[in-house]
Amino acid sequence: MVGLISALIMVPLVGALALFTAPARNARPIALSFNALAALDALVLWQHFDIRAAGLQLVEQHTWIPAIGAEYLVGIDGLSLLLVLLTSLIIPFAFLAQKMDRGFCALMLIMQSALYGTFTAQNFVLWFLFYEMSLIPAFLLIKIWGGENRDRAATKFFLYTFLGSVAMLLGFLGIYLARGSFDFVTLARLGKNGLLTGNLAWLAFAGIFLGLAVKVPLFPFHTWLPDAYESAPTGVAMVLTGALSKMGVYGFVRLLLPLFPNETRIIGPWLLALAICSIVFAPLAAWAQSDLKRMVAYLSVNHLGYCMLGLFAVAASPIGAAIDTQAALSGVFMQIFNHGITAAALFYLVGLLEQRRGLRGIGDFGGLMQRTPLLCGWMSVAMFSSLGLPGLNGFIGEFLIFKGSFAIAASFTTLAVIGLLVTAIVFMRAMQALFSGPLAENCSAFPDLLPREKVTIIPVTLLMFAIGVAPQFAFNIFNTTVVQMAQLFG
Repeated sequence: MVGLISALIMVPLVGALALFTAPARNARPIALSFNALAALDALVLWQHFDIRAAGLQLVEQHTWIPAIGAEYLVGIDGLSLLLVLLTSLIIPFAFLAQKMDRGFCALMLIMQSALYGTFTAQNFVLWFLFYEMSLIPAFLLIKIWGGENRDRAATKFFLYTFLGSVAMLLGFLGIYLARGSFDFVTLARLGKNGLLTGNLAWLAFAGIFLGLAVKVPLFPFHTWLPDAYESAPTGVAMVLTGALSKMGVYGFVRLLLPLFPNETRIIGPWLLALAICSIVFAPLAAWAQSDLKRMVAYLSVNHLGYCMLGLFAVAASPIGAAIDTQAALSGVFMQIFNHGITAAALFYLVGLLEQRRGLRGIGDFGGLMQRTPLLCGWMSVAMFSSLGLPGLNGFIGEFLIFKGSFAIAASFTTLAVIGLLVTAIVFMRAMQALFSGPLAENCSAFPDLLPREKVTIIPVTLLMFAIGVAPQFAFNIFNTTVVQMAQLFG
């Protein structure tokens, strides 16, 4: 159906405008109403998406700026649809996580529109516009409504992301001057035989890589993340980790690897080394944290590192078997979706602890299982999901990434197992400190999960079980896209 994608992008923007004509007390109900409309649109997209067809679907193409080859060109494949559905799930989850005033809700809706645009745009100018559009509301949400160190965290987030975006823009300008196109499909086709040559190819590759590596974030470009996540309000932290970080991984899949397959293969071992650093060093840093939010933030770097391991293993190896390539890519796509759900749930649950105690240090709690068994139980589910326990959603993606990557890059994948071990230690340490032992004196009056909190967290954690037990409905969304991308990388 023509216009569905444009409607998806416009609904949150209309909602942001509507907030300023309505009473301030109705801000969250109005925002949730427009969230519901956007989610309905996303479900209609899913209904009209042909899971057997390869390539882009539901394409909308209009002339925009012909002088520079910029078009309004949007469409979806399996990966785009998966991320649209993830965004439609995470944003209302974040709205329910905390009280929000009118300005907060409006900025969140603008960020939602930018996410939809980023995951569906197929022309670089349009894609970059949406990509940058997400930066401003995220910066303001941290700067205005953030915690104690919000000024420093917001500034650091803005500078890192902005400088990465400038580098990426310069890289694409070089590509346009050499090839005369901003179209992703056209450039990917040219990339098979070498998009650019000589130093220009490496400069363009470096610029795009830097912009995307900051957004993921990939080691060592991750240092903005703990500060931003720690200072961000609970709902904003959920969106940052659940949806915004996926823009970087999506960019690697959609832009860098298809456009520069030769360059990726040449420096593949170095890229895999960076992914291993993200997987191993991040949980070690999480182990050293006493702040629960910083701990979850570092573990987010670790889990996104698994995605980069799978992508770099596939793109860097010229001899991978088709079945291993497809397994690794399927794991990456599944991990993108699962990490978004699980990490957002963990930030929500940490936010509940902070609301009750006023603090969020691991040492500020103890013996919570005696007082809040439901809260501890559902938080344990989210932690085990993040750990990759079989039967929960986190296991599926990690298993497929390791299965595919081990056959292609065995030595690097073996080192990545260290990250699994350290992550387990971090979560077991946190669970022991929070849930076990004598009840801390300041926790003796804690309420267990309230009805509105149950309505928020239980459906999300039940989804973790559903994907862990019967993940085929998710695989059906992107199976054809995986096969197509495996052929492209091959």
